[in-house]
Parts: sequence; C-alpha cells; structure tokens
Amino acid sequence: MTPMLNAFILVAIVLLSIFFLYLRLGRRLPERDEGTSVYTLEAMTAFVKEALHELTSSNLTDFGLSEEEYRRRKNKRAELKKALRGCISGDLRDKAYVKEIITDLLAQRYELDDAHLHLLMPFHQPEYLSAQDKFDILLHMYKKKARFYALDRLVQAYELDRQRLDEDGQLETYRMTEEDIRRIYAQEAPCLTTDDKLQLVVQRIYQHYKGFSVVDELRDMHVDGISGGVSGLPPLMWEGEWSLEEAVELQSLPRSHDSVWLFYKGKFIHLSFLSFGSERELRRVCQIIYKHNFPGQLSEANGFKINDMADGSRVVVLRPRFSESWAFFVRKLGVPSGLPEELIQGDGAELAIGLIRYLVSGARITAITGAQGSGKTSLLMKMVRYIPAVLPIRVMEMSFELQLRKIYPERNIVSMRETETISGQQGLDIQKKTDGSVNILGEVATDPVAAWMVQMAQVASLFTLFTHHAKTFRDLVLSLRNSLLKAGVFTNERVAEQQVVSVVNFDIHLHRDLFGRRYIERITECIPLPQETAYPENFRGKKTKDERLEAFMETVLEYFRRSTDRPLYTARNIVEFRDGRYVAVHPLSEQSRREIAAYLSGPDQAVFDAFLATHWGEET
Repeated sequence: MTPMLNAFILVAIVLLSIFFLYLRLGRRLPERDEGTSVYTLEAMTAFVKEALHELTSSNLTDFGLSEEEYRRRKNKRAELKKALRGCISGDLRDKAYVKEIITDLLAQRYELDDAHLHLLMPFHQPEYLSAQDKFDILLHMYKKKARFYALDRLVQAYELDRQRLDEDGQLETYRMTEEDIRRIYAQEAPCLTTDDKLQLVVQRIYQHYKGFSVVDELRDMHVDGISGGVSGLPPLMWEGEWSLEEAVELQSLPRSHDSVWLFYKGKFIHLSFLSFGSERELRRVCQIIYKHNFPGQLSEANGFKINDMADGSRVVVLRPRFSESWAFFVRKLGVPSGLPEELIQGDGAELAIGLIRYLVSGARITAITGAQGSGKTSLLMKMVRYIPAVLPIRVMEMSFELQLRKIYPERNIVSMRETETISGQQGLDIQKKTDGSVNILGEVATDPVAAWMVQMAQVASLFTLFTHHAKTFRDLVLSLRNSLLKAGVFTNERVAEQQVVSVVNFDIHLHRDLFGRRYIERITECIPLPQETAYPENFRGKKTKDERLEAFMETVLEYFRRSTDRPLYTARNIVEFRDGRYVAVHPLSEQSRREIAAYLSGPDQAVFDAFLATHWGEET
C-alpha cells in the first residue's frame, strides 16, 4: 500500500469522525436560531431527558480522557445516578442536586433571559397564567421566606382551610378553588426576578420528568398528607362506548386524574384547581412514588404497596384491578419535637398531660385508640418522652412512621417492621431477645400481632404501648379477644376476654371532629372484677333427694350465670373532654395508684399524690 493511499485513508477517517461528531452534537444541542419552537416546556423537557441520558450512559473511554479526568467524571456520573434514583424517593438533597444539574444544562444550551422565559410561561401577562401557574408562583414566593412552612403560611394568611357554603347555604367539603388562587395572586401581585422565573421553569420541567407532577412541591411541605386519584370518575366510567348525550355529560365531570387532596391539620381539603392532566401522568406518579428501598413491584397480581419514603413519610399506592383507579396516599408523620403540649391543647389540658405522664412513667400498659387521622401516632411519639431514660425501647410497626430515634437520638431505641418475608409475629418474637424493657407497637392491625401483644405484655416486657382503631373501650376488648381466638391462642371466649382485661390497663381515645379539631375524648381505666372460684355446695348437706336436687340446681344456675352474663371488668373514664374542657371524672383505682407510685421515686411520689389531690380532691 503506497504512502499516498495511506494518507488518503487517514484523512478520510478524520473527516468522517468530525462529521459523525457534528451529527451527534447536533442532535444533543438545540440551535439558538431555530426560533421559538425550542422554547417550550415540552421541548426543554425532552432535551433534559436526552442530555441526562447521555451523561449517565455514554462511554467515557470514547473521549480520550486522562486518568484523573476519567476518575473525576466517573465519580460525577455515579453521584448523578444516585441523585436520579434518590429524588423519586423523597430525598430533598437529591432533588435539589438534580434541579441544579437541569439548571446548568439549560443555561448552557438556551438563552434564559426574561424574553425567552416569557415564552415558556407568560410571567409578564398574569391574565394568561393558569391557576396552577399562579399557585406555583405564590408557593415559590412564600417558600423563599418560610421554606417548607410556605403552604401553611399561605393557607393561614387567606383562611383557605375554612368550610364553604353551597348554593343552598349548607356547609360542604373544604375546598381551594381557582377563584381563590386568582384572587390571592391579584392581591399579592408578586414581583419575580429572572432567577425566580428560571427556578419556576426548572421546577416545572423537573416535576414532569422525575418529580411527582403537580403535587411535587406540596409533598415537601409541612402538612399532614397529600393524596391523588381519590375523587372524580375512574377510567372505567368514561372509557368505552357511550351515547352522545352520555358522552357530553361525562365530559363535564371531573375525572380521577383531576383529583388532588390535601390533609391539613385534620382537614381534607380538595385542591380543585390542580390536575395531573391525564391518567397516564397519574399512573406515572403512582409507579414511582413508592420506590424507596425497592419494596417490590406494583402489579395487577399485587395491587397495592405500603412503604415509607426517604424523609419518613408513609406512602400507600393502589392500582386497578384492586382499586377502581390509580391512587396514592402520602402521610407526613415527622414532628419537630417531642413535647405533648403541642398536641394536647385547650382548657384543662394540664390534667390530661399530667395523667398521661404518670401512666407512662408508672409503667401502665396503655392503648391509644381512635379513627384514622385522629393523631394516634403523633401522641405515641410524644408519650415516649415520659418513659424513663434508663429503659431500652423496642418498636414494631408496619412501616417506619414513629421515627423515635430522630426525636430522641440519645435513647436506646431499635425499630423493626414487617417485610414480605418476615411477619409481625416473627418480629415480635425477635424483640424478646433484644434486651428491651418497653415494647411499642405502631399499630395492632392483624390477629397474630394482637395475640402476640397480649402475650408479650404479660411476660416479655415491663409494659407496652400500642395503637388501635377501636371506637370504644368495649370494642377494644372484643377486638383483642377475637384476635386471640382467631390466632388459636384460646378457644374459650370468656378465658380470652379475661386475658385481655388483665393486660390492658388504660385506653387513651382520640377524636377528630368534622372541623378538623383533634383532642383526647377520654382516658379510660380498666378495672378487672374479682371472680369467685368456688361454687356453692349446699347440696352435700341435704338429707332428702328433693332437697339435694334443689340445692344442686342452685349450683348449676350459678355456673351458667358465671359462664354467660357476669362482667369481667369495669371501664371507668378518669378524664373526659366536655364542652371544650378536660375534666376529672372518676378517680384512679387504689390498685393503679399503688402500682404507679411503686415506679416513682420519693419526690415524684409526693408530686403524684399532690396531682391526684388537686384534680380529684383525694389524699392518698
């Protein structure tokens, strides 16, 4: 082969390499003179997706890097991949990092001055902004001042959590409407800088690429929870063949993807101005929001998932065919401190707080009952404050909701939870071998866990705290009794109920009214009644057959009386919430007073006696 031919081949290879490199870069980088067609959120989102794909999947060896540069880029890529995985799990640091990367990519490829940003969202023409645009702007401006309390400040400033009246003058559900948002925006008249506009655009791109759509920023706020897909027509009602009249009627009704609900201070508020836009977008959010720590696949065969997120929030996801539409529920359970006074408020609150303190420090087995959203978990978090610091605590829950080590980092606490391969019963069995003194059950929700709770409270711990959904104390006893029977621990109803009564000392019942107010409705003491063991034997001393038969029938009658309607316990309300005030009702039983005082030191015993004398007027 001649030198001329070699030179020609070399030049051809170089030219082809330059040509292919030009084509590759041409696909990646939008030209600045393509006009306004590239200045749309859809085009920018597509560009960001492709650019991030190139950053995370391209072969670094093709760039001819030095060893140091190769290592540096490899570490950056690993960091980016980790952030892209973590941002969909609720990790706010990963989310901020991914948004910074998106900002850098856009700044390198686009002119991001005011004129071009106005092509993406008409910031300069408020009349053309949608209700969602205005809400995002308001939330962004409040977030600059209040960070994750931004939504709380906005709701409080304009009383957006009040009930509305319908056309008939009747109270309807809590609702934030499009008219509310437009009115507030007109009053606030926010003045946006170029950086504010850029951050809003980046957030809009992020939430449709890696985020949780219209609820992405709401999920980060300090609220009780957020849910989607829980109202409106499910797909099975608006898909398929319909008559013209029916199709027109269905078109005017909201659909499941138009559903966003906020759980705020015990109130469920419908954000009617927000929508996921399509069932596909709602499905995308449901398919990624539960993925923290890889809990398994959501499928038709397994139509629900319960998991926690990186910030400790609990998430439940449902999908068809198990549910009629895609839906998710996020509960924010983090608390800033462990002070019970933050939760128990109102006249006489010191009575309820003081009694709870002595129940916990006095090692009483206590149930916290109430409906969903009534504050059981929050109260249980705060009650741990009163457990003596020398006692190791072991926690068993369905998902890591209590976060006790975050609130009490200096305490000896280990939390465990059920998994697909480890049942609650196995977890409680393991707890008995971990040197625990106090056992806490996040929720007694299954029969095996209820059965093990009763047994554990009897022999495996100093005392136990647990939550339950019972409405009354009688319901609590019957539910635990039935769980013992179903689990096969007992076969006799009366014996099973007697075991429950001997275990559960007190019940703290919480209530949430229609206005979202949460309070302790009652604190009930369970007092087991003494049971006679000997039966009358008068028939033995009778001489005649008729006398012996009559006396024996009395013995049989006593047997059936004890086996049927003889009560095993008395439930007495120690504290009740009446007319907006906590009041002392019945005094503690003598046995409870002695047992609580036995766990208190000398000075604390005196304070306990003074507390009882102050509220019940009794000296011990």
